Amino acid sequence: MYHITRLPNGLRLATAELPHMASVSLGIWSAVGSRCERSGETGISHFIEHMLFKGTRRRSAAQISQEIEGLGGYINACTSEESTCYHARAHASHAAKLMDVLADMYLNPVFDRQEITRERRVIKEEIAMTLDQPSQHVLELSDESLWPGQPLGRSIAGDERTLNRTRRRELAGFHARHYVSGSTVVVAAGDIRHRDLLDLSKRLAGRVPTGKRSSWFPAVNGQTRPEIKLFTRNMEQTQFALGIRTCSRHDPRRFSLRLANVILGENMSSRLFQSIREEHGLAYSIYSTPNFYHDTGSLTIAAGLDTTHTQKALKLTLDELRRLRDKPPGARELRRARDYLIGQLELSLESTESQMNWVGEQLLGFDQIIPPDEIKARLNEIRPGDIRRVASDFFRPERLCLSLVSPLKSNRGLRKLIEL
Repeated sequence: MYHITRLPNGLRLATAELPHMASVSLGIWSAVGSRCERSGETGISHFIEHMLFKGTRRRSAAQISQEIEGLGGYINACTSEESTCYHARAHASHAAKLMDVLADMYLNPVFDRQEITRERRVIKEEIAMTLDQPSQHVLELSDESLWPGQPLGRSIAGDERTLNRTRRRELAGFHARHYVSGSTVVVAAGDIRHRDLLDLSKRLAGRVPTGKRSSWFPAVNGQTRPEIKLFTRNMEQTQFALGIRTCSRHDPRRFSLRLANVILGENMSSRLFQSIREEHGLAYSIYSTPNFYHDTGSLTIAAGLDTTHTQKALKLTLDELRRLRDKPPGARELRRARDYLIGQLELSLESTESQMNWVGEQLLGFDQIIPPDEIKARLNEIRPGDIRRVASDFFRPERLCLSLVSPLKSNRGLRKLIEL
């Protein structure tokens, strides 16, 4: 189903052939994200993502969207810590048009100064929207606490100071350095043959500048004890995020950690949801989620609740971390977690867009496409003792960072709770 071609200039082309589908999803991925930014460039990857929709030498901003949406299609983009993706989806008969528009955006942005000024305001509104949502703001604080003073801990969108300093020269220069052949992956998923993708990509392949894959700033960790970051604001609830520094996507322990996360807080059957919501009624929602990067990772537990219940909810959360660290789960609980994770994997790959994302993320993250069946096999190898070992490795005081957006004016009384 999966086919990959690496061209002499380093550009990679990959296809997930799904002939039973009516649509095709096409993505042009660049191995550049916020981790590639120097301190004065914070937010520039995301800024460029916005600007590539603002016109090329051949198309205006309106024409970019109209040419795709006029086909009944969809076009969008996203920036993460380690990659940026420009993607579109339409009926498979329109694959050539999708490629033409995306390649034009990728290769030929004009970075018009008036558009830069306008889009700078738009991004500031995007940042303000995040700050107005405490449940999102606390997650950014959590990353900042886990990786202070380094790109991985900074907001992908940047901040007002760096946005104000970013001009056309900086945007064009960053684009020229990073949007090169060695950093670029073109992925198609749907009713398309690999040889057809090779034909459609000829123009892009011939014009993308030759260059090596973008480098990123490694994560630095000097933490020796639990950290607490409190952002005080007048609001009804307290939002907390307990960040736990874990392992990279290349660490074999990630499979045990993914299952530990399901047991801990990924769904309504999880221990945290059952304890904090169902048994004690302290929060409407509590969840945990893992993130894996090139050289590090995290597991974040987040909840919103009445401020008077903060300490009790944190105590119960830490109790669950200790329980998973001190005693392996039962075979039945582990089986439920495994079945859930495998089921979610299968459901997540049902659309052409999700297959396109799978292939792009696998190639940029592992330099290969790991078949879903191999992931399932690795999950089936995990035993209860592996869950306990991974909890013992990572659920430790010096790996914990507690962040809160809250009306609390002091973190007094919280530090003892997160000593584990």
